[in-house]
Parts: sequence; C-alpha cells; structure tokens
Amino acid sequence: MMLRPPWPACSLLPDLCLVSWHLHTRLCIRASQNRLSSSNAESLDRLLPPVGTGHSPRKRTTSQCKSEPPLLRTSKRTIYTAGRPPWYNEHGTQSKEAFAIGLGGGSASGKTTVARMIIEALDVPWVVLLSMDSFYKVLTEQQQEQAAHNNFNFDHPDAFDFDLIISTLKKLKQGKSVKVPVYDFTTHSRKRDWKTLYGANVIIFEGIMAFADKTLLELLDMKIFVDTDSDIRLVRRLRRDISERGRDIEGVIKQYNKFVKPSFDQYIQPTMRLADIVVPRGSGNTVAIDLIVQHVHSQLEERELSVRAALASAHQCHPLPQTLSVLKSTPQVRGMHTIIRDKETSRDEFIFYSKRLMRLLIEHALSFLPFQDCVVRTPQGQDYAGKCYAGKQITGVSILRAGETMEPALRAVCKDVRIGTILIQTNQLTGEPELHYLRLPKDISDDHVILMDCTVSTGAAAMMAVRVLLDHDVPEDKIFLLSLLMAEMGVHSVAYAFPRVRIITTAVDKRVNDLFRIIPGIGEAAQALQPCMRARWVALGGPTTHWPAFSRELWRPLLWDRRGPRWQ
Repeated sequence: MMLRPPWPACSLLPDLCLVSWHLHTRLCIRASQNRLSSSNAESLDRLLPPVGTGHSPRKRTTSQCKSEPPLLRTSKRTIYTAGRPPWYNEHGTQSKEAFAIGLGGGSASGKTTVARMIIEALDVPWVVLLSMDSFYKVLTEQQQEQAAHNNFNFDHPDAFDFDLIISTLKKLKQGKSVKVPVYDFTTHSRKRDWKTLYGANVIIFEGIMAFADKTLLELLDMKIFVDTDSDIRLVRRLRRDISERGRDIEGVIKQYNKFVKPSFDQYIQPTMRLADIVVPRGSGNTVAIDLIVQHVHSQLEERELSVRAALASAHQCHPLPQTLSVLKSTPQVRGMHTIIRDKETSRDEFIFYSKRLMRLLIEHALSFLPFQDCVVRTPQGQDYAGKCYAGKQITGVSILRAGETMEPALRAVCKDVRIGTILIQTNQLTGEPELHYLRLPKDISDDHVILMDCTVSTGAAAMMAVRVLLDHDVPEDKIFLLSLLMAEMGVHSVAYAFPRVRIITTAVDKRVNDLFRIIPGIGEAAQALQPCMRARWVALGGPTTHWPAFSRELWRPLLWDRRGPRWQ
C-alpha cells in the first residue's frame, strides 16, 4: 500500500538549501555555519525541536509498556498498571510469535519519531523498540582512526552486525530475554554494559538498513519505509551530530557527501519497493500512522489467548506426576496444617505456624539440589567424607504478592542467597494472569532457582512465572516450584506444561471452586494485610480504582514474627 501526499514535497528556503549537497569547499562550509547560527535558526526551529546545551543523546533501543496510569515512578524504573497477558498456551509453549514491525528510511528521516508515535497510538503494554544503531560492528584500530577523521562509512551494510541483529530479533519474537549492545557514537565503540530487553507483544525494529538483509526481511510482519525530503534529512543530521555526538559541521557535511548520500541512493532508497507501506513526510503523516495502528490492533486481537479456562478443563483424573514431592505428613506437620486451615485461627497464630511450615518446606526442597562427594579435614586431623553443593549458586524468586512471605525462610537456610521478584496479578475482566513487573538477578541462567508462591490453584500464575524463567534461559530442570499448598489442578497444569520442573509442597488438596480457590484450602495472610496496604497506597497518591499487590518496590519490606507483620 502506497500513501502519497496530494501535493509535492515542499522544498526548504533558499538559505537552507545552502546546507545541501553543493557544499564542497571550506568557504561554503564556513558560510553555511554562519547562516545556521543566524538567519536559518528560525527555519530550523520550525523543522526540529529546540536543542539545549545539556541535551543528552536519545536512547534508541528501549523496552516500553504503555498504560494508564503508572503505579509508581522512581529514578530507575516505572511499574505500570497494565500487565502482559499470557503469551503461551496451556502446554507452556508460545502459540504465536510477537508482531514485528520494520521501519526503514534514510538517516534522520524520522524513523524513531514515527516508531514512538505508533507506540503511543497503539496504547498496548509491553512494546519493544529495537534500534539498528545498537548493532554497529566493533571497529578495528585502523577503522577507529578512519572514523575519527570521518573517513569510515557507517551507512554501508558491512558496518552492521546482521548476524547479531537476526539472532536478537528471533529471540525477541520467541518471547525470550535478549541482551542488546549499547553503542557510543562519540567514541565509535560499544559500551561495556549491555541493555536487557524482554516481554515483547509488539517489536518495532528501526534502522537505515532494516530491509537490506533477506533473512531479516523474513522476520518482519510489517515493513514501513519513512520517506522524508533529503534537505530535511540533512538539516536534521547536522543538528543531531553537532549537538548530540560532538561533531563539527565540516566533518558532518564531508561524511554526508562522501558516504551518506551515495549509500542512500545505492542501498536504502531501492529498498522502498520492499515496503508494505510508504509514509511520506514521516511523523507529519498521521493518516498513515492511524492505518498502521489499526492493522497492528487487528493482528494482536488474533493473538489473544485464554489460558486459565483451558487449564481448568485439562489434565483431570490423571495420577499425580513423579516430579511432585509432598512433605511427609508427620503428626507435627498435620497439626500445623490443622491450625492454619482453621478459620478461627488468629492472624498471629496463622503467621507463626505458616512460617514454621515454610522453613520445613525449604529444608525439604534443598535435598533435591545436586550434591557431590568431597573430603574435608576435621580439627582432630582426620578426613571426613561428606557432600557439598554441586551447582554454581541458588537464587530465590518470589511470585508477588504471597510468595514474598517465603523469602525469610529461604534466607534463614541459604547463606547469601540472591532474590528476584515477579509481579503477577489476575485481570478482573478476563480472569487471566498478567505479568506486571519482574526483577531478576544477572546471570540467573547459571543458577538453581527456587520459585516461591504460597498457594497454587489452577497453576496459571505459576506457569507464567516458569515461562518467564525459561525465557531468561534458566534450564527447566533447574527450576524448583515451592508452595505451601497446591490443588491437584495446579500440579497437573505445571507438570504437564513443564515436565522437568520439580514441584514441592506441604500438601495437595483435591478441588478448586468456581472462584479458583483451593478447597478446603487455608487462610490468606496477604488478604489480612490488604487494609493497611491500601491505606499506604492511597497515601502515596495512587488511584483508588486500581491498587497493586505489595512488593519491595512499592512497600517497605515486612518483618514476620510471632507478633505479626510490622513495617521495617
């Protein structure tokens, strides 16, 4: 589909045209620099937003979640009300890949601006913006010297790491977590720290060579070419490279004439014929952007899944799986279950005996970790043949909100254990679990992960949490799902979808009612805390129509003891 304006693209004023392809001599360069700082300033300001002296470079590769309103903004992160619905089926596998949009066009044509306008108009959570600028190849010393003198062609296909681009886009489409390099345009090199992206319902990939590779083209579900007048692109590039990348006007124009314009004519403009949609005038063409958004919405509707209903009707009347381990029902354990199941039990008693059961559960779970033979020397000078942990380290991950109450028990028995959190809540309209927030330790893929939730009924939230860990490359057989109480439905759901995940609990109940509560079930400590949690949420300025479950990001951690919960 080709969208063309009903009138020809308007040319810039004559003084702006001086800053065009005909600036070959030093005299013209100096003259154009003077014009840019005086008579052209007014025209430039009409084309571009004002650039302050302290303007920082744009962050081109981002992971965004658009919703209203954000729960809490901090200096490091924003937690949103809108969650990510299931991106997998009842088998635990991804049923449909994320929708990938490719945005191509010349340098400074407004691709990033168009991408952000699409994100804003889509108004859906979990949109990833992936910029091709992050994937420039690492330069050799000779190439670094050439780049310092504006003699290296960054607008050539060979300047990009297409293998890394393709592998990254494939993993994002499969729902995996990826690490993206961060490129420093000032030094022409990759920074040491890489950015992690995860959770893409929609992927927007933008770059000048977005359509230059056949394999890359096959990964894109929609291809958009942003067609902007060459004079406008030159002016934008001048302002960007001078203000954001520390270049001088002479070097910018030299690079433009020598590399940018010839590469556009040879490599970029011919790819316009590969686009599904051509957007003239870039961000000014709101009609084209509206049509794009309508098409993406229709594609997302086809990708909607209903997982909880499928779980409720599946895997019934099957024997309990071998991966399930139930804490031995000794008189002590059964006595504690009697107390926490009794509706007359006070909150203090419930917390105290729940804490004891959690400690026993954690101790029982640790026996399933791999151990190897080792020999130590005792103080008496004798050798002792014992066992030692055979893994790298142990990480605990809480499924908020109730899973966080199991953290003290884990810390009590595992020295220096790392803790991650996953916030999953049920959508009251659809009944489906939604992922709102996660914070996982670095290099978690090398650890044995203890996934904690107080109760598991249908298994929908537990499945989502396991899927998140798998997307972060944690091996399935290194995941241990721990719960104080589980329903048979939840056990079957998790075991059927992830047969190598070890499931450990203190008891398994038979039924789940129409509200997906375990029958006969136990009390709910988190429910008892809701009045004070709501009061604190309102005190923070949160909307009364939507308030979140507590997490370390929103609430000060709770200390659990025999006197009940108290604020730290």
